[in-house]
Amino acid sequence: MLSALSQKIVKKSLPEEVLISLVPILKTKKTDEVSAIVLDLGSHTCKAGYAGEDAPKAVFPSVVGFIEEAGNIDAVKVEGDMEAVSDNKAIVAMDAERSKSKPKFYVGSQALGYRRDYMEVIPALKDGIVADWDVVDSIWDHAFRERLRIDPKEHPMLLSEPSSNSPSQRERTAEVMFENHKVPALFLAKNAVLTSFASGRATSLVVDCGGGPTTVAAVHDGYVLQKAVVSSPIGGEVLTECLMKSLESKGITLRPRYSFKRKEVRPGEFQIIDTDFPDTSESYKRYSQMTIASDIKEAVCRVPDTTFDENGYANIPTTPYELPDGQVIEIGADRFKIPDLLFNPSLIQTIPNADKLDASGHSLRGLPQMVIESINKCDVDIRRELFSSILLAGGTASTQQMKERLEKDLMEEAPQAARVKVLASGNTTERRYSVWIGGSILASLGSFQQMWFSKSEYEEHGASYIQRKCP
Repeated sequence: MLSALSQKIVKKSLPEEVLISLVPILKTKKTDEVSAIVLDLGSHTCKAGYAGEDAPKAVFPSVVGFIEEAGNIDAVKVEGDMEAVSDNKAIVAMDAERSKSKPKFYVGSQALGYRRDYMEVIPALKDGIVADWDVVDSIWDHAFRERLRIDPKEHPMLLSEPSSNSPSQRERTAEVMFENHKVPALFLAKNAVLTSFASGRATSLVVDCGGGPTTVAAVHDGYVLQKAVVSSPIGGEVLTECLMKSLESKGITLRPRYSFKRKEVRPGEFQIIDTDFPDTSESYKRYSQMTIASDIKEAVCRVPDTTFDENGYANIPTTPYELPDGQVIEIGADRFKIPDLLFNPSLIQTIPNADKLDASGHSLRGLPQMVIESINKCDVDIRRELFSSILLAGGTASTQQMKERLEKDLMEEAPQAARVKVLASGNTTERRYSVWIGGSILASLGSFQQMWFSKSEYEEHGASYIQRKCP
């Protein structure tokens, strides 16, 4: 008996051979076990919720505010002549203070929205890989305790992971989950596999465009073909930063919300009063500006029908956007230029001060080239099927006209015999949360329950055993 969510996915018009290949995965029986928790920690947001549901319960940023707070220590009592005391005591006192200083993490949109002196903003992931395990641990703890309000000791956990995750990262994940959160069972699933399951397919080519690097991965019979994983550093955050740099070059400054107050002087008329917070960290200022730039990008940007050309888009009608301080800006060619970086990375050289990426933009590949390169690395007998089931996933993939442009470019570059079909959910929420939805389906299946990596197995075999349990 399929779960309601699985039935909804499978009812889509799937080829018979695909349905047959899914039978061993989707055959389920109802169980009375405690609901599993599905966690998808992405480069931009963390999604958490219960297996079997249509959407995550909690979605919050994958960055945390960080303040180093010194703990209370007893003063070093020095008796006798101060000059006779060795400098060692002062050093010991400093070491004691440093060792007892404890970091304070602020997690979630609400906590990050409140400006604090000296608060740094630290990302959990860098280039799609965990950069700081303390930050990741605080995000997981926030998801369990504050958002889902559960005890992690009582729920098995299904976690998503990048398609090219290293064995050491996987083992560390298991250690943190079992040692710090005492979870009863754990399973790690590749992002691309979960996206494929969310669309009811066991074989597909997944184009994952999120906040971090863009990744193209081939999935065959529920497994990622590692030799065919292709990635590019250009993702949602790079596009947001390029948009911000481009606006700054035109004299438009994105003022963070904490840097001013709006006072209503007459009905509908506001006066802007500057506020001064000299102890605000640069990372928090940048985070606040990036949040505004990201909203501009999502509101006005769309992928051009053809390759972006400065002259062709010079006189295009502008779109107005009201900034938080009440200033209305007009956005013209940037609406199309920024999203086209995904297809034409060399455009990054035309954006002032956009030096986050290597200047050799020509060495970066566009989405169509990445798709074809990934398919060509696969066996000849599955290439035809991959061309006809290209799945778009991730927040950046929700940009208008992305699906149509990718399909058009691939038809021009793909072999003539290939039947190109790009698939993307019409619902942008499903596209944005496709990895989490795939995890929700997988963890709710009865036949999956025997695949968990249990705490007893961890205690018996160690963290390295996760390589066998979660291929």
